[in-house]
Amino acid sequence: MKKNIAIFASGNGTNAEQLVLHFAHHPKARVALILTNRSTAFVLERAKRLEVPACCFSKEQWAEGTEVVEVLRRYGIDFVVLAGFLARVPDCVLHGYPQRMVNIHPSLLPKFGGKGMYGDRVHQAVLDAGEKESGITIHYTNEQYDEGAIICQHRCPVLPDDTFETLATRVHQLEYAHYPEVVDRLVSALE
Repeated sequence: MKKNIAIFASGNGTNAEQLVLHFAHHPKARVALILTNRSTAFVLERAKRLEVPACCFSKEQWAEGTEVVEVLRRYGIDFVVLAGFLARVPDCVLHGYPQRMVNIHPSLLPKFGGKGMYGDRVHQAVLDAGEKESGITIHYTNEQYDEGAIICQHRCPVLPDDTFETLATRVHQLEYAHYPEVVDRLVSALE
């Protein structure tokens, strides 16, 4: 029986789409559900086009978490992947998926992580700090923003003429290349 993956996403959903496509014909796993905390998130359109069930929860529903857990159980979710998810995951959800929930962050943690550090804010902070390299960090999710155990990091240079847009493009390429592979390895190793 295939393992069921849920993706939590708050925005455009490009990483979610890469994950859905990666697992579309996978022998051991599939993306069974996409959840969001924003009714205007474009990830909902991607889910519809990719024929993946999707649910949107209000800010209050996310904070409380009980309904989220119920939906995850209803879909038989084995593993949770955060892909541009901008809300804190409730403890009841976290505790339901110990070592079975991962996140991706667009910097080399512990630098440029924490609450409020996401997307272009991260890339601009990297540039403002004069860093010579950036990249991605894939890590387990815990009760603190961007502080879970690091699974892996992949690096790219910060070029002298970079803007946050050009740096973001290189970082996105790392995300698309590595996140599906890492999730695949983790899900395939589940008992």
